[in-house]
Amino acid sequence: MALTGKSKVIIVVLSALLVIGIGVLVMVQTEPAVQIQAAEVKEQVIHLPSPQHTGDMSVEEAIFQRRSIRHFPDKPLTLQEVSQLLWSAGGKTVDGVTGPTRAFPSAGGLYPFEIYLVVGNVTDLADGIYRFGWREHSIEILKEGDFREELMLASLRQRFVHQAPVSIVWVGNFERVRGIYGQRGVDRYISMDIGGAGQNVHLQSEALGLGTVIVGAFQDDMVKEILGTENTPLYIMPVGRR
Repeated sequence: MALTGKSKVIIVVLSALLVIGIGVLVMVQTEPAVQIQAAEVKEQVIHLPSPQHTGDMSVEEAIFQRRSIRHFPDKPLTLQEVSQLLWSAGGKTVDGVTGPTRAFPSAGGLYPFEIYLVVGNVTDLADGIYRFGWREHSIEILKEGDFREELMLASLRQRFVHQAPVSIVWVGNFERVRGIYGQRGVDRYISMDIGGAGQNVHLQSEALGLGTVIVGAFQDDMVKEILGTENTPLYIMPVGRR
């Protein structure tokens, strides 16, 4: 069928519009997608005040006065007190034969632990979960916020865990010990090591006029999730004023 002049004009116009439409579609499809960059979480390391190596209370008096305290008033700790507690929990002491010795003995000098601090009421320190760096005597913030209630729930609802301004949590790396001492290291040596660390914090708390207690009743998986670790929690020690 022959096309009239008017029909030819319409076909030409429609063809041109089709070509323009395809070009626009190609441009839209090939335009690079907008990249939404997640906010970067920057590590924050806080260098603690230097710990004191002498005090007013003798070792004998601290041993005699030591008690397990399970009630804490709503009063903050100071950053200096936190520094002293963490030093006693596993800080650096005099140089040993193979390097710096820490505040408690460890089989083979392995020290297969990480020390975490759950903070909820410390003067001049934000609430959060911190990891202790014993070499630099510093703490690194891992999570911001008050996690004391979550830790209390993980500790079978022992209320004093929520009351305490801080809790010190030791986490063990069993494979580090197993690689050197086999199953004996896992069954025995880690328990020996952690016992010394816990007693240190007890005695240091007494010397500072504070109170603490060793908590072993908790849900491991819940504590792991709170801290953000795959290793095994061993001790929780809430510390506060009497």
